[in-house]
Amino acid sequence: MRKRKPRAPLAPPLALALLLAASATACGSANGADGPHGPDGAGKTVTVTVGYQSKTINTVTAGTLLRSLGYFEEELAARGRKDHVTYKVEWQDYATGAPITAQMTAGKIDIGSMGDFPLLINAARGKELKQPTHLVSVTGYNLRGGLNTVVTAPDSKLESLADLRGKKVSTSVGSAADGTLVRALQRAGIDPEKGIQKLNQQPSVGASSLQAGSADALSQFVAWPGQLAYEGKAKALYDGAELNLPTFHGVTVREKFAAERPGVLDDFLRAQRRATDHLRTKPVAAAEAVAKETGLPAEVVYLYNGANGIATFDPALRPELIAALKQNVPVLKDAKLVGDVDVDAFVDPEPLERAGSAGGAADYPAAAPARPELWLKGQDTTRGFDSPRELLKAVKAAGADVRAAYVPDAVTGTLWFADKAVWVAEGAELRAFVTPSGAKSYVEQHSGSGARVVGFAEAEGIAS
Repeated sequence: MRKRKPRAPLAPPLALALLLAASATACGSANGADGPHGPDGAGKTVTVTVGYQSKTINTVTAGTLLRSLGYFEEELAARGRKDHVTYKVEWQDYATGAPITAQMTAGKIDIGSMGDFPLLINAARGKELKQPTHLVSVTGYNLRGGLNTVVTAPDSKLESLADLRGKKVSTSVGSAADGTLVRALQRAGIDPEKGIQKLNQQPSVGASSLQAGSADALSQFVAWPGQLAYEGKAKALYDGAELNLPTFHGVTVREKFAAERPGVLDDFLRAQRRATDHLRTKPVAAAEAVAKETGLPAEVVYLYNGANGIATFDPALRPELIAALKQNVPVLKDAKLVGDVDVDAFVDPEPLERAGSAGGAADYPAAAPARPELWLKGQDTTRGFDSPRELLKAVKAAGADVRAAYVPDAVTGTLWFADKAVWVAEGAELRAFVTPSGAKSYVEQHSGSGARVVGFAEAEGIAS
């Protein structure tokens, strides 16, 4: 370091003033205020920390896709030019919502995205630790619960939830997938705690356990079930949409941060809306971008986030989603993961309204019934069909040019890979199901019409 010539000492008051000024311009913090009194110091650097789950791909409009598009940074740059403040975004990636909540309640993450069950834990922990949080928007949702699935090994002889009695089932306790598992088992007459051997594991660990044979089944959230099925490492046992209960992911913010920097929160929600618009208007491009960022197959991303995907994207805090959130509280209380949760106090619609991203259910049209869809190699758009039969005819005609073909479950509407679905032929009609039990139930109910389960190749032959 170059030596400097000694200087005469400054008078104490002037030295203190200069020291404080230097400190104000050299150091950054996410805890300054940009409220009604304006920015807290020209030339300051403010870091906003966002916790997200890159591979939980129905949070992408508040995470992976948003980050790749740079919309939040653009909004903050515009604000910074007015405030003479430099805003920086630190993105922190996690596998589940639990560590995001831990960091938020420690004051280290300002904004986070997670599933409905983790959101309730977020609310409970925030209140307990005097770091309250609020739900301010939704990312992706499915009104029937199709974002969660129970899968087994490809060669497993398990065919229904009833077969899980006494078996080892991997899930992430406290997650949306765990909530689906608990409810599904209860409906099947199985005690969720005593009727199975529950393995509390991270999604990636659970996937490995399933492949190694140390777990008989895996209950997980998007995109793990679809990814494992696509790769031939699992098959669906239970479609979460059979519960017919909404499930969603949303954005939560620290109350203190929201109060101190309401404008920054507005910027985030505006950026999320822009990312949502991008995904809805350019679903293939969005899927490719998320695939590039996460390493997930684009075909799997599109299964959930595509034009007819399992997830519907809309930031609005729909009343049916909030009602479902309230129904989730008893499940977590029974598991002793939370006490009472005041959902109405946790949900804060004001920031979304203030950011101009509101409009309720009219913001975007409600999810329409999914259509069969074909994605050909080299194409940046997909083609929709009015029936599974038409889809299979096109699949057979395209041959090796098929990149992915998707078909909705005939009962639940959950989209699935056409070649991984369970097919039922009923005369000349073809229907697809996510699970063997779904197909079996349909056949039993339509035995008089000659309905029968057929393989994918036979279904193609019937279609053509």
